[in-house]
Amino acid sequence: MKLTIIMVNYNQCSLLKQALNSLINAGKDIDYEVFIVDNASCDNSIEMISYQFPQFHILANQVNEGMAKGYNRAIEKATGEYILLVSADTICGKDTLEKVLEFMDTHRDASGTGVRMLSPQGRFLPESNRGLTKPWAAFFKLVGLAKYFPKSRLNNRNRKEWVEEFQTTEVDILNGAFMLLRKNVFNEVGLFDERFVRFGYDIDLSYRMQLAGLKNYYFPKTYIINAKTQTIPKFSWQYIKYFYGAMFIFAAKYLFKVPEIKVQGMPQLYKPQYEIDQ
Repeated sequence: MKLTIIMVNYNQCSLLKQALNSLINAGKDIDYEVFIVDNASCDNSIEMISYQFPQFHILANQVNEGMAKGYNRAIEKATGEYILLVSADTICGKDTLEKVLEFMDTHRDASGTGVRMLSPQGRFLPESNRGLTKPWAAFFKLVGLAKYFPKSRLNNRNRKEWVEEFQTTEVDILNGAFMLLRKNVFNEVGLFDERFVRFGYDIDLSYRMQLAGLKNYYFPKTYIINAKTQTIPKFSWQYIKYFYGAMFIFAAKYLFKVPEIKVQGMPQLYKPQYEIDQ
């Protein structure tokens, strides 16, 4: 199997249908499989997939387990040489899959790649080659981690060596809307950290790839359209908890050495896995 495509869905039935149709059009000449992890949707997503896309695999959760855990569940079943993680609100160009696979086949130093992302109105999304939204960029500056992301335009945005929309380049972070990875990446750095329930899982994995000496690339010679939808209100408590909670988890994981507290009969609540030399 050349490619495993994985999507995690939660109540995005209409967008998911468009996304799957675009993948079928883009994958006509590719040996691929598709896993759709449904996080307890209540909008007939599972019924739609079963009826209109019976060739795809459905992994139905009884509760919403989040993005990282959903992806992990499907990755463990993947048989493809490459794994494409793509969001349910994304439409692929008709040659997107063919071109990114060709890029990875001819660039053996690339462990992962992302592509040029456009809004539904055709506007270039800067997180395509920066990998980070403005709040995450501000967070990395605030906590002093910006120096570890030299290719993400976190400091001086006028540096000449930074690339623009149509230039292929190595990048720090792959955006979770479209991440194409070699399957052996997960053998080397592990699966997604499941503490990142809705946000930050892509940033954490990309950073762990950096720490392992692996290279991520931005490949702009094809594109996706990303609607950037939110299934929970942006200013709700739930959104704030998951979004800013992900930032706290990231900072605690890489900036601080948490003392080990052992209580007889209770597991350790947190154990840092990676540290940065200051």
